[in-house]
Amino acid sequence: MRVLPVGDDALLVEVSSGDEAEALHAELLRRRAEGSLPAREIVPAARTVLIDGLDSPARLAAELTAAELPPPPSRAHAVVEIPVRYDGPDLPDVAAHWGVPVPEVARIHAGTEFRVAFCGFAPGFGYLTGLPPRYDVPRRATPRTAVPAGSVALAGPYTGVYPRSSPGGWQLIGSTDVVLWDHTRVPAALLAPGTRVRFVPEAGS
Repeated sequence: MRVLPVGDDALLVEVSSGDEAEALHAELLRRRAEGSLPAREIVPAARTVLIDGLDSPARLAAELTAAELPPPPSRAHAVVEIPVRYDGPDLPDVAAHWGVPVPEVARIHAGTEFRVAFCGFAPGFGYLTGLPPRYDVPRRATPRTAVPAGSVALAGPYTGVYPRSSPGGWQLIGSTDVVLWDHTRVPAALLAPGTRVRFVPEAGS
């Protein structure tokens, strides 16, 4: 673990894996909820956690440096099911990369339980892990200028669902009508770090 100062009242904690970042994020949230960690924002990423709005960042840095990483968080969260049509334009390319028939991509993807490792890129966008490393896929050589909202996509070790139309270079394998971000909903984001997710093929998909 490496702890770096960021400005006057924030720390960036670097760890060696996504699982460690998830475990640290869960522990920091627990401490904030019980009142022992006054922090304005606790933001996980692939292998870092940003802690912002601290009264005494130097003291927390010393505590974190001396402490052992917490155990992985419990996976007792309820599963969010996302109905999906496996109709993406990049299905043939993903199938070729995986070395499987096109219908097998949907079977493998829908048969996997995912977990939101962290959020970013756009409000409501979760980086979902769960596929074994052999199913990592590269980003497209040429990104699209507009990816439709609801597109289910793969890039590297991650699965994601575009909450709104935006440029993107991920491989599109499907689509969903689920609303990932709704500012009138509480919470606005359907997905949060730690959320378990399953994709459910729609009839005929």
